[in-house]
Amino acid sequence: MRHLKKGKKFGREKGQRKAFLRSLISNLILKGKIVTTQSRAKVLKSQAEKLVTLAKKQNLASLRILLSRLPKQPAQKLYYEIAPRFLERPGGYLTVTNLSKRRKGDGVQMSRIEFVNK
Repeated sequence: MRHLKKGKKFGREKGQRKAFLRSLISNLILKGKIVTTQSRAKVLKSQAEKLVTLAKKQNLASLRILLSRLPKQPAQKLYYEIAPRFLERPGGYLTVTNLSKRRKGDGVQMSRIEFVNK
C-alpha cells in the first residue's frame, strides 16, 4: 500500500526517473516551453522551480550544484540567462496551462509548461 508516500513514479525505477526528469528540465530550459502530460508537468514544475531558486543565488557554489544536476548547456543557460530575469520575483517562475486537446492514443490530459514572462 502507498499510504503517505509522496511523489510520482511514472512506471520507472529510480535511475530512469531521475534521467527522465533531467531530460524534461533540460528541454524546458533550452526551449522555454514544452507540451507534456499534466502529471509530468506538475512534477516538472516543482523540480524546475527549485533549480531556478538555486540559480538566483548567483554564486559559484550554486553554479556547481546546477552543473552536477543538469548537462552543461542547460545549466549555464539557466544560471546566466533565465535566473537573472527572476531576481525580484519570490517564486512562481513557471506556469502550467491545461490544453483542450487530449492525447490521441490514450486520451490523457496534456499541458503546456513555460516560464512566466517578466
